[in-house]
Amino acid sequence: MTRCVALLRGIGPSPNMRNEHLRRAAEGVGLQAVGTVISSGNVVFETDDADLPGLESRLETAWFQTLGFNSTTIIRTQAELERMLDAEPFGKLEHGPRTYLLVTFGKARLLPRFKVPYRPRGRGYRVIAARPREIFTVTDNTQVPTPDVMSWIEEEFGKEVTSRTWLTVGRILKRMGN
Repeated sequence: MTRCVALLRGIGPSPNMRNEHLRRAAEGVGLQAVGTVISSGNVVFETDDADLPGLESRLETAWFQTLGFNSTTIIRTQAELERMLDAEPFGKLEHGPRTYLLVTFGKARLLPRFKVPYRPRGRGYRVIAARPREIFTVTDNTQVPTPDVMSWIEEEFGKEVTSRTWLTVGRILKRMGN
């Protein structure tokens, strides 16, 4: 069994997006030991299925057929998240009121048109690290609101991405048993 997390894009507080509904839909496609982490579309589970892109598609279909909404779904294994954590992409930086640490996960390979590290001109955020399917940004909250970085990420990488704070990634790993 492989321990994984499904990261859903655009999950909010609507009735059909509640954690108990997400868990039920995930169980409906055969996932085991299903749990959720905070109310932002993080579904942890175990699976024997090695076809993770196929599983992403089946979950996307399940969200629509059973709950009535569309959501890009990106799966990462516990081992992938642990390697990310071990790489310490944010170094000594801490997430807090002034500094927002964000990981953006891509469904496919993210191909930056810039060299990392990178600071977009006139913006209060910077890309400090990148992996093939993740980028790591730091936002100075005293300069620009976080949604500005989200718009920029979507412009750069398209809509098949979803972002989580570094704190949320830690919470997901803790829920997975790390």
